[in-house]
Amino acid sequence: QVQLVESGGGLVQPGGSTRLSCVGSGKLFRSYTMGWYRQAPGKQRELVASITSGGVTNFADSVKGRLTISRDNAKNAVYLQMNSLKPEDTAVYYCNARGTVTVYWGQGTQVTVSS
Repeated sequence: QVQLVESGGGLVQPGGSTRLSCVGSGKLFRSYTMGWYRQAPGKQRELVASITSGGVTNFADSVKGRLTISRDNAKNAVYLQMNSLKPEDTAVYYCNARGTVTVYWGQGTQVTVSS
């Protein structure tokens, strides 16, 4: 069993930045593909960014060039650096850990982009 705990986010002005953190439990953390998803009100949950155990990253087209994902396996942590934020980035952001047969989710953290 893996537990994921997100932190960061909150209220950010348009054009601003914030960083989300996700810390996981378990010895297998480094083997998981880690991802950040988001869900805005009335919309489906969507993948924002992911990073494999080998460090290969993938981003949704809507966030390319603005968001960066990184991981620190020594700390069982994955981060999402969010720059040049837009109101449409407002959503609950979820941390995700994906193994070969298992998927784990964090509880989510709210990011609101508004002036």
